[in-house]
Amino acid sequence: MQRDFINFTDFTDFTNFINLKKIKVFSPATVANVACGFDVLGFALNNPGDEISIELNDLGKIVLADETPYGLPLAPEKNVTAVALQSMLDALKSKQGFNITFLSKIMPGSGVGSSAASSAAGVFGANELLGQPFTRKELVQFAMQGEKAASGSAHADNVAPALMGGFTLVRSYTPLDVIPIPSPQIFATVVHPQIEVRTSDSRKILRQEVPIKKAVEQWGNVAGLVAGLFTNDYDLIGRSLHDVIVEPVRAMLIPEFYAIKQAALDAGALGCSISGSGPSIFALSKTEKTAQKVAQAMQDGFNKVGIENHVFVSPINKEGVRIAE
Repeated sequence: MQRDFINFTDFTDFTNFINLKKIKVFSPATVANVACGFDVLGFALNNPGDEISIELNDLGKIVLADETPYGLPLAPEKNVTAVALQSMLDALKSKQGFNITFLSKIMPGSGVGSSAASSAAGVFGANELLGQPFTRKELVQFAMQGEKAASGSAHADNVAPALMGGFTLVRSYTPLDVIPIPSPQIFATVVHPQIEVRTSDSRKILRQEVPIKKAVEQWGNVAGLVAGLFTNDYDLIGRSLHDVIVEPVRAMLIPEFYAIKQAALDAGALGCSISGSGPSIFALSKTEKTAQKVAQAMQDGFNKVGIENHVFVSPINKEGVRIAE
């Protein structure tokens, strides 16, 4: 097994490394876009998430197993975790092999970063087993390749918060420049109606041209949201959670979207919009009590029209992907 790229500072580091052959990793769900920040803003949740087992092997290849109910593709070239991991191994010029078992999984197509969680889990776990040749921020470039395999676009607004935790801003894609954003205590409510919206499909319906007036309004909201997070200004955060470009198009894919959004705002949410490409809807609240009230209001809205749904209430996950065992 090739390991000439690993630098050990002392014998203790080496001893710890040779004993670390297999780990379990938890990778969190994420909310991308955050209303106005299409493809550049995202944040991590405490739950739900992916859990994988990752282990070194001597086969020189990636071997996949699935214990989830979703029938994940196990051909390495079609599996987002394997695609992301292979891109990292290629950068290291490594032939190291891995066994990866998917233990639990965010429902694919739910709009809370299912493919991102898997991609982040794979590169993070392998990076740990290989002695951490990359920082979490550096792992984003590899996890993005898993997103490309899933949706055709190598975006980072889900994988960045999954790896780094908290809120993140993708300032640039060429070159990749990801910036962590501090935030006050804030709680997210996410309701997932039990319908599937594929990211690749939801991207196809987006308009390729945007009127300058709407673009200026959107830029102002992105800047306002980032400023509100930095300065702990909840009112500014709420005023800025407004999307005039993507939400109006994607809302047609989610039954009762505007009624659910209004119910969340009436219940006290700072703001409400589509999570990623949908169909999940997220709201942000100042307190957990309000977030729970918002959850009930949003869930009631879907229940009234007979749409089965799952609801999650979570503080912002500041840690990101982590070793679970």
